[in-house]
Amino acid sequence: MLTNWFAFLLHKFLKECAGEPLFMLYCAIKQQMEKGPIDAITGEARYSLSEDKLIRQQIEYKTLILNCVNPDNENSPEIPVKVLNCDTITQVKEKILDAVYKNMPYSQRPRAVDMDLEWRQGRMARVVLQDEDITTKIENDWKRLNTLLHYQVSDRSVVALVPKQTSSYNIPSSASITRTSISRYDSSFRYTGSPDSLRSRAPMITPDLESGVKVWHLVKNHEHGDQKEGDRGSKMVSEIYLTRLLATKGTLQKFVDDLFETLFSTVHRGSTLPLAIKYMFDFLDEQADRHGIYDTDVRHTWKSNCLPLRFWVNVIKNPQFVFDIHKSSITDACLSVVAQTFMDSCSTSEHRLGKDSPSNKLLYAKDIPNYKSWVERYYADITRMPAISDQDMNAYLAEQARLHSTEFNMLSALNEIYSYVSKYSEEIVSALEQEEQARKQRLAYKVEQLISAMSLES
Repeated sequence: MLTNWFAFLLHKFLKECAGEPLFMLYCAIKQQMEKGPIDAITGEARYSLSEDKLIRQQIEYKTLILNCVNPDNENSPEIPVKVLNCDTITQVKEKILDAVYKNMPYSQRPRAVDMDLEWRQGRMARVVLQDEDITTKIENDWKRLNTLLHYQVSDRSVVALVPKQTSSYNIPSSASITRTSISRYDSSFRYTGSPDSLRSRAPMITPDLESGVKVWHLVKNHEHGDQKEGDRGSKMVSEIYLTRLLATKGTLQKFVDDLFETLFSTVHRGSTLPLAIKYMFDFLDEQADRHGIYDTDVRHTWKSNCLPLRFWVNVIKNPQFVFDIHKSSITDACLSVVAQTFMDSCSTSEHRLGKDSPSNKLLYAKDIPNYKSWVERYYADITRMPAISDQDMNAYLAEQARLHSTEFNMLSALNEIYSYVSKYSEEIVSALEQEEQARKQRLAYKVEQLISAMSLES
């Protein structure tokens, strides 16, 4: 209930203030991850904040520029798109879609799975490139996804995204175009590039059921079967890779700082603190006073649990709740590290770090004391602000209700609340009889009247 309450009342603040640094962080992570290889099967990447999602092996790769024909107008200038020669064809399609439709919401763009990538050589020859086709290399029981390197696509090649053909064999061969599709697997797209965040934790090995062949891209996942990388989890490995994690962290530092600073500031970019936050924090202090709780850590924890940990962490980890974007598994893993750092910043306990500490704690060890001081200052600033009168709060809530009056079915919501109230009527009535404010407004009597009226109706 509290999360939903904040979701409504902080919507304006999110839209006008916190949304921008959150979106910039998402874009920075995505851009940084895509500068290096990302394994289309396991979701691991060369550039990562998350040790779980770091490619351990040395992958040779080159950056290429592809000149993509503008899908909306073949005669307008080609669009240059940065890709890697180790990218799978689906990854290339996704990067092209990002470049061509960069100002369009993700849900309104064509999907990579519905498009074919054509490599155009001269005016006549067009080759359709695919992740799997008759040229796909199979060694023992491992089948390697096709990449640009596999097809020997060179820098500055001309490519085009065209609507997918259902079958490559029934295309009328016109005299002007020879469309050479080297595929007999048109319908067997078993995955669409980056696995979604649901599967972001688990390596995605998809053996071909008929042949038992395992698909791989950059690294063979040996955790299924012969454990060739026995040292994968060893401390030695962690220390070697910590420097690479730290380099990625350094690149993203400004974006993380900007977001945290916005969320832990009472006045930011001309936007004042939302009334809902002040009202809720005062309510928690009032409850602490009433129950004789003067331990500052307890009050701090209550505030952290109700706003940063119940609301903001969810938004940081899931920017797709706020924006019309796609969150790949590597972006999800990096956002999880940022969200964990955010949670640690709100904690009052000391973090003692040792050689067994998880890498994400070590990564931000120097920053967390600084972030913690921001949180403490933020809570103190809110406490010092003048209290909000019930009259102002009611006017604010009425205004919010008016703004969203057309978006919800009020009767349905009231019915949901009623079914809860009738189920716990005894406890609710007894609590209202003991509460001073509720007694003044005769709320217990009103609730009983309401329940009896409703039960007559039904």
